[in-house]
Amino acid sequence: MAATLTVDCRKTFPGRFTAAAQLTLPLDPPRVLILFGPSGSGKTTLLRCLAGLEWPEEGRIQFGSTTWVNVGGNIRLSPQTRRIGYMPQDYALFPTHTVSGNIEYGLSDLPTAVRQERVRELITLLQLQGLEEAKPAQLSGGQQQRVALARAIARRPQLLLLDEPLSALDAPTRSRLSGELRALLTQLQIPSVVVTHDWAEALTLGDVIAVMQGGRILQFGSPQDVFSKPANAEVAQIVGIETVVQGHVVANDNGLATVSVSGITLKALGTDVKGSAVYVCIRAEDVLLEQAGSGVTSARNHLSGLVTEMLPQGVLVTVTVDCGFPLRVVITRGAREELDLKIDSAVVAAIKAGAVHLVPRSV
Repeated sequence: MAATLTVDCRKTFPGRFTAAAQLTLPLDPPRVLILFGPSGSGKTTLLRCLAGLEWPEEGRIQFGSTTWVNVGGNIRLSPQTRRIGYMPQDYALFPTHTVSGNIEYGLSDLPTAVRQERVRELITLLQLQGLEEAKPAQLSGGQQQRVALARAIARRPQLLLLDEPLSALDAPTRSRLSGELRALLTQLQIPSVVVTHDWAEALTLGDVIAVMQGGRILQFGSPQDVFSKPANAEVAQIVGIETVVQGHVVANDNGLATVSVSGITLKALGTDVKGSAVYVCIRAEDVLLEQAGSGVTSARNHLSGLVTEMLPQGVLVTVTVDCGFPLRVVITRGAREELDLKIDSAVVAAIKAGAVHLVPRSV
């Protein structure tokens, strides 16, 4: 039987909510699990239970063949015994320690030569050469993040836990470093659990995603499935993106990217896109439906297709259009009547380039 991380536990916060999480994460090959949801949904609580910093009142946590927590059996392994690497949201670097000193901090039980060699390895891996004697206050946000990650993996953990690893950075830096962090997690080959509330980070970093709300896991699956096929209205509201499909950037010209999706070509704003493999993300409210042959708008993208599904939701209707890939659109009931939409109606979906969001993905 393949090794897995199995969680089935409850943690109660009086007056707030009860976190009752159940999930199973295969450990071979190593995957990055994203805990995704709004603030207060229980993501960090679950992460801290995995780290041994919070203790559930009921249930168990099993890592491979080792039981970390079994409340009924009175088993509670300490954080040190679990061999986890933990990176808190604020990085928690020691301000009086140098970069080398911060990385070396958890290696005090090892011989001096072994400690120094490990620090050198991590300095190279995290591209921190030349900063060995710098203090945290002298580092940029991205450099602090890499030092914190180096310290977290210094003892070669069997599980890596990252709490909002990009939230302390400004938006441009966050966008740039998300791809770098994904590359590092892939290179490290350590099973990882990452907390985030940002959908672009979730798509960039994750192999699998658990959507959380009120301490519960509402949906678990691949990034594309969870974001494009939410299990219910609650998940749909949390993820906020109705169309997520895989594509490839085939050209860039003056900040405008040309993307191929299932043989269909789209235009998107692609100045920050690196590499060719991307998720193409489109919000349903950003799509305008027109009758076939009705004319051309100023939108860069005009996709011909057929209506395959219509789901009334009060005064709104969610329409799915097959235009080479399933595209979801939200229109009013009045617009549906004006367009005389039926199943198999021929329509044109107009989408401005700025409404087509590209998120780098690993192939």
